[in-house]
Amino acid sequence: MKWFYKLERKYGRYAIHNLMYYIIILYAAGLAIELFAPEIYYRYLSLDMEAILHGQVWRLLTFLMQAPGSGLLFSLIALYVYYMMGTTLERTWGAFRFNLYYLIGVLGTVLTALVLYLITGQSYALGTGYINLSLFFGVAMSYPDMQFLFMFIIPIKAKWLAAFEAILYVYMFITGGFATKIEIVLSLLNVLLFFFLTRDYSRINPRNVKRKMDFQRAAAPKSAVRGAQHKCAICGRTEKDGADLVFRYCSKCEGSYEYCQEHLYTHQHVKAGNRPE
Repeated sequence: MKWFYKLERKYGRYAIHNLMYYIIILYAAGLAIELFAPEIYYRYLSLDMEAILHGQVWRLLTFLMQAPGSGLLFSLIALYVYYMMGTTLERTWGAFRFNLYYLIGVLGTVLTALVLYLITGQSYALGTGYINLSLFFGVAMSYPDMQFLFMFIIPIKAKWLAAFEAILYVYMFITGGFATKIEIVLSLLNVLLFFFLTRDYSRINPRNVKRKMDFQRAAAPKSAVRGAQHKCAICGRTEKDGADLVFRYCSKCEGSYEYCQEHLYTHQHVKAGNRPE
């Protein structure tokens, strides 16, 4: 983890804030091309490694214009969902870490196309699918109890959807050919790096966990032990209302206001003129 902090201290000032806003603009432009002239993307903009090696280097960026979804309605819904996921990750991790996560996802996709071309001599039509999937995995691992509406009706927690996706790709990795194995591993390289290599596993060591719990019990005031330690300023729920509830403070509110995960990004920010009674 130390290498990451060194990178952030050295290059953090170069991070692009609101990165997902610019990505969505690329997606919207790609959606317009798909609706009115779909052949343009595949002829001049897609990640065609043979064309790139022959000088069409702009494809290393323009392949990101491939919009998610199929059809106008589902594409617009997908744009909104991915924008919300990207901005949520940037607010949670910070601009630099989110930039790095997305960039590694892009580089992983490009590296996949290059390796497959060098091995097979064929250009694989890789788009933004794995990059968008990595955004979902990022949200699911950061907020495992966040709910998504499956089929726009059935609420399912992110951790279960992520587990299903992970099982599906493990199955594809086992049963698929060499190209499929390369594609899955390299295209999801950002997920592997961020959630395995950068985690501090000493925190889940049983001895360290027990020591931390003993310290918290000894240091906590009696009233805090008996009562709730966290309370949402909007709905009033506390950690006693559900073990899966997550609470965070809002940095944009004036004062110490804490919110549950449902109201963290939907509440009205508290300023000097609109403080609650």
